Amino acid sequence: MRVGLFAVGRLKSGPEKDLAARYFDRFAKAGPAVGLELARIAETAESRASNAETRKREEAAILLKSLAEGSVLILLDERGKTLDSEAFANLLGSYRDQGKRDLMIAIGGADGLDPALYDRADATLCLSKMTWPHQLVRTLIAEQLYRAVTILSGHPYHRV
Repeated sequence: MRVGLFAVGRLKSGPEKDLAARYFDRFAKAGPAVGLELARIAETAESRASNAETRKREEAAILLKSLAEGSVLILLDERGKTLDSEAFANLLGSYRDQGKRDLMIAIGGADGLDPALYDRADATLCLSKMTWPHQLVRTLIAEQLYRAVTILSGHPYHRV
């Protein structure tokens, strides 16, 4: 299953970008052994519209255009379901085992996500009840993707 990340906002050079890249690289190298591959990381600039609802709608339209037909869509949102790492790995594994070909994880903009995306989403997950900057969210989800691969493969990186 091809796994992608869609993010509103561009990650600038710096330690956050380097750390996210390190985990995405680990995921890309280890994932194929368990049927997961890094498809792409798609970034889009934040909308310049004058109000939040329009910005969210414009950002959602770009995300929806980037989805392959039949893609699984996972939204990252503070109101989503909180999973531990093993449950997240099992969620990815279940989509893979159902024969899903593409999965996209979406990080919204500063205003959040458009309501239409919740209707389209297969899952809405919360990484934490705390608010995190998008640069760190990208690093956190990159690490969790790599951790999911290690859990699915039985690698000792994840210890309980």
